[in-house]
Amino acid sequence: MSEQVMIEPAMLNRLIQLFYSKQELLGTFLQKTKFELPSDYRRLLAHEEHMTVTVEAFHGCAVEVEVLQAIWNEPIYSRKILLRRTKDNAVVQFGLVCLDTSVLDPAIRDAVLEGKTPLGRILIQNDVLRKVQLEALWEVHCGSELSSHFGHPSAVTYGRTARILFGDIPALELLEIVYVPSIDRI
Repeated sequence: MSEQVMIEPAMLNRLIQLFYSKQELLGTFLQKTKFELPSDYRRLLAHEEHMTVTVEAFHGCAVEVEVLQAIWNEPIYSRKILLRRTKDNAVVQFGLVCLDTSVLDPAIRDAVLEGKTPLGRILIQNDVLRKVQLEALWEVHCGSELSSHFGHPSAVTYGRTARILFGDIPALELLEIVYVPSIDRI
């Protein structure tokens, strides 16, 4: 019996629609409880911390961001990204982000827009008051684009939707899909 109340995937749909005409182009999503995730994925996703810190601790190295696509409709900034391990350049996370930049100081906003540093690292380094709220956990059956990024032809992996509040203001929505290259999920 599942402890988690199943919710309508409104945030998931909003984020996907920013970059895809159909959800299936990215993948299919099945909502899961934290107890239904394999242990490594539970460790990576079932928490209310920044993914940058969690992914770096899990993989034992820093990660770098690669911005695949960005949309700037001031003050709303959305982007599609990959996080890559610095030790071998392997993709360990795909993400969709939608951020209200009006809540950021201009220097912090500019660092985010530059796209050279993971968002979590920017917020932490600048001591931006923030709280991560986990919304839902997902089993992800990757579409062709995700499978290509992860280097696995029919990858099944896991992700989460989350919201970040700056102070009391909900300013950031995220879809974060992680991939552990050493685990065979097929």
